[in-house]
Amino acid sequence: MIDARDVHKRFGSLEVLKGVSLTMAKGEVLAIIGPSGSGKSTFLRCLNHLETINSGCIDIEGETLVSTVSNGICHYAPDADLRRICGKMGMVFQHFNLFPHLTVLQNIIEAPMTVKGLRREDILPRAEALLRKVGLLDKRDSYPARLSGGQKQRVAIARALAMEPDIMLFDEPTSALDPELTGEVLRAMRELAEEHMTMLVVTHEMAFAREVASRVVFMDGGEILEARPAKDLFASPEHPRTRAFLENML
Repeated sequence: MIDARDVHKRFGSLEVLKGVSLTMAKGEVLAIIGPSGSGKSTFLRCLNHLETINSGCIDIEGETLVSTVSNGICHYAPDADLRRICGKMGMVFQHFNLFPHLTVLQNIIEAPMTVKGLRREDILPRAEALLRKVGLLDKRDSYPARLSGGQKQRVAIARALAMEPDIMLFDEPTSALDPELTGEVLRAMRELAEEHMTMLVVTHEMAFAREVASRVVFMDGGEILEARPAKDLFASPEHPRTRAFLENML
């Protein structure tokens, strides 16, 4: 589903990703953990072209998003292909990014209507089913300002799912929430995992990573230092930096 090879990303003179390589299989739930500033979110944003890379290759479901030719120059897919490839992925952000002037329902149907050209009556049943799925059908006509943080994030999950992605990317989806509200978002994510949705999750929630992820990646300093099955990494981390991180987090 995702095949990233030797991905480098710089912001000016600062190298944020130093040759990151990662593959994901269909139905896999992969958690990326690590300290702040380790490059986790930047890597996620590179996968769906929210950031451009300086070198490396990224394939999504066998299609090349970006490659690096022999002269070291990155080549991205043509714009139409780029939009189609990125459309295979849904993204849930740390700060929700809902449209404040639209109701919950309007937030969900906006992209399918605008991007995919679907009619309102065609997308409406799916939108309502997704709201029911995340437990918010009764909020369909509410505006985001009237929702709690946990409710906003569940709407954001439903909005991403409305585009029928093959892969879901989560960028620290609970870090802006109070602990009391974190559980309701993680429950929605657990349900997606149980339905075998392919999910790549940048998270500080160690319990979620240990219990839900099939594999956990530890990043630090722009590099992947360890990538193993969740139960193995948490039971006996091999890299000293992973051990030190987990001792502070658990």
